Amino acid sequence: MPSTDVAAPVSPERHRPALALTLILTCQMMLMLDATVVNIALPDIGQELGFSAAGLSWVLNAYTLAFGGLLLIGGRIGDLIGRRRALTIGVLAFTAASLLGGLVDSAGWLLFARAAQGAAAALTAPSTLALVATATAFGEGRERERALGLFTATAAAGSAIGMILGGILTEAGSWRWTLFINVPVGLAVAALIPLTIAETQRHRARFDVAGALTGTGGVTALVYAFIRAADHGWGDAQVTWAFAAAVLLPVFLLVERRVRRPVVALELFAVRNRVIAFAAMLLVPAAMFGVFYFDTQYFQFVRDYSPLRAGVAFLPLAVGIFAASTLAGRLLARHGLKKVAGTGLALAFAGVLWQSTLSTGSGYWTTLFVPLAVNGFGVGLVFMPLSVLILTGIRPDQAGAASGLMQTMQQVGGALGLSALVTVYGSAARGAGGPASGPGAMAEGFSAGLLAAAAFMAVALVLVLASRTPRAHRPTGSEQQGLNTRVGPAR
Repeated sequence: MPSTDVAAPVSPERHRPALALTLILTCQMMLMLDATVVNIALPDIGQELGFSAAGLSWVLNAYTLAFGGLLLIGGRIGDLIGRRRALTIGVLAFTAASLLGGLVDSAGWLLFARAAQGAAAALTAPSTLALVATATAFGEGRERERALGLFTATAAAGSAIGMILGGILTEAGSWRWTLFINVPVGLAVAALIPLTIAETQRHRARFDVAGALTGTGGVTALVYAFIRAADHGWGDAQVTWAFAAAVLLPVFLLVERRVRRPVVALELFAVRNRVIAFAAMLLVPAAMFGVFYFDTQYFQFVRDYSPLRAGVAFLPLAVGIFAASTLAGRLLARHGLKKVAGTGLALAFAGVLWQSTLSTGSGYWTTLFVPLAVNGFGVGLVFMPLSVLILTGIRPDQAGAASGLMQTMQQVGGALGLSALVTVYGSAARGAGGPASGPGAMAEGFSAGLLAAAAFMAVALVLVLASRTPRAHRPTGSEQQGLNTRVGPAR
């Protein structure tokens, strides 16, 4: 059924560009932070609510999986009801889910709240960039480019900053404050959005419900299979059934080939360079979620750091990501896509590989501080060239779908990657006597997991080096509007 544009009532032109941009960036930062802000609190959460070491990864994956699996559907809802309205509803739902998560007293309810946060984020995220790219408040040309640049830097650094904020909140209060912090911020943002941002046009379109269900169900089955295997081994019956349920993924591909308005337009994969960039967008967050997860537990379980000290320990990673993301645009124009992305991935690979040498006696400054900084700077260089590589040559009417698919790859990559890395950790730790046998076995498991994360970075590097790109490239208007980058972790 063809889409029909319906003119929505547009708010009076009473925009305050600086405030509008601040609200949008706050929304984006809130979504990116929540992919990682609970990382530092995981030991406290596990102790209070009774999670296993491997099961704790579901506190992260429940969020990223719902976020990534429902993201494209969230974008379609925004088209239907208007971007401002979708943003407001999404922020309010995110706030309510955060409040619920902070009040729960059982593991099951916390996972439900985290999944609800992810679903709300999937409604909110597609509207943030769309409003920056289309809102009249930001004008044209340099003013809008500046807004998009700030959006990109916020998205890129959000996950790493979440580690630091999580440590501060957990130390000052409890793990529950990593969720409660969203409540006053979310309520304030939701109240101000209608006063500062105009509504967009609405587009009537049919949802690809079958595609959404089969795609999300298949990915969920894979993630569950890996995490279950980490705790119970590969011979467990539920692991076998979960892998069997992953047959939904090929069903998803068949559905997408036949529907008129698919969740994922398969024609986006018709260009080799774009396929390579999408694969790298999947692999880099997969590795980084492992870094966040293993380093957090290493700091607190093996090195006996307080939550605050563990959060501050991630400062070189956050600084590296933010510094490199602000330089990436200029380097891209001067040196080209392939060289910038390749250099970033090489640095990220080196940093993660270096971290995999950790042991119970490792020194922070030599084994973690320097490699975290190298890793962060490398990752900060990666996402803008990958985004441009995806959007190069794309039709204007496909830019939104491609941008949404980038976010989906990052979130799903983070969830799948972490589940696979937790399985590696579990096997290595059991081989060394099991996590319960002491810090030595845990450190062995963390080292093995980080080594596997470095392998993800290495594969991404090889793929990017196999791409064919011009030596230098300046993003076109439609490409720049589609740029939506983050670490992801985020995922």
